[in-house]
Amino acid sequence: MVTGSTSVDARHVLVTGGAGYVGSVLVPKLLARGHRVSVIDLCLFGNSLERIPDRSGLTLVKADIRDRQAVVAALAGCDSVIHLACISNDPSFELDPELGRSINHDSFRPLVEASRQSGVDRFVFASSSSVYGVRDETDVTEEFAPRPLTDYSRYKALCEEILLEYQSDEFTTLILRPATVCGYSPRLRLDLTVNILTNHAVNRGVITVFGGDQKRPNLHIEDMTDLYLNVLEESRSRIAGKVFNAGYQNHTVAELARIVKQTVDPERVRVVTTATDDHRSYHISSERIRRELGFVPRRSIEDAVADLKRAFDSGLVPDAMDDPVYYNVRQLKRMRP
Repeated sequence: MVTGSTSVDARHVLVTGGAGYVGSVLVPKLLARGHRVSVIDLCLFGNSLERIPDRSGLTLVKADIRDRQAVVAALAGCDSVIHLACISNDPSFELDPELGRSINHDSFRPLVEASRQSGVDRFVFASSSSVYGVRDETDVTEEFAPRPLTDYSRYKALCEEILLEYQSDEFTTLILRPATVCGYSPRLRLDLTVNILTNHAVNRGVITVFGGDQKRPNLHIEDMTDLYLNVLEESRSRIAGKVFNAGYQNHTVAELARIVKQTVDPERVRVVTTATDDHRSYHISSERIRRELGFVPRRSIEDAVADLKRAFDSGLVPDAMDDPVYYNVRQLKRMRP
């Protein structure tokens, strides 16, 4: 369980993409734990880190992860890296494949090499459970070879291979394959399955389900960020060169819609089902990370929906249906020349 107490083994952590959806929840936790934090991020979706009350242990380098000089500057004094920065999800990647490749893949090896040369001894990579592709098996474990279907997931898989090349006694690498993250963040995304459904339920009273039989593994953002915090403090022998799935509940989209309806307002919210050509289905097993690291998520989909509803109801998410800042593709399109 994460608390506000100071860590007995404080680190200096570089969080790439630290002003993003996950980073905006993670960075305050790292600071509260007593770690120093550096962030490199272009802040294309705003800078929620400015809202952290005590930023005395935080350094923000507002720069592109592809800028070698900026990366080296951001790494100064760091002993750990949590690499979150990327063009996220398939639609965003497909908007500009060359941009996606340059950020998600081409910049990766230079970042790893610069990290090692700067004295970093622990590198945690946020990969994705989408590297498995569509599988018929009930429980997809880490023993299954990646079978990515899109460039986004293919480059995630290729970066895993690159990182494992650098594993050594002096440079500990860890690959996490998260499920789809859900729940409230100060840098909120409303283009993720649970978050989409909740937004529509709260603000329109209607949820449209395309298909419904597709499975989507999910993980509450608070559990995901707790995991990043915990692996910084794990002994090297338990994580070195390892690959772990990180998920909780494998629900169908139709089941997710029912959960959202019941949590938001079962009397007011309607669920409408329509046909789809998108039959991608992901269902992962997170038994290994439970067995080897003791990681057991503590928050449910219902918790994520309730957190989002409170944020909507309290005015923390203005213009939720239309403001591009909540939607990666819309925001990237708006910023294109």
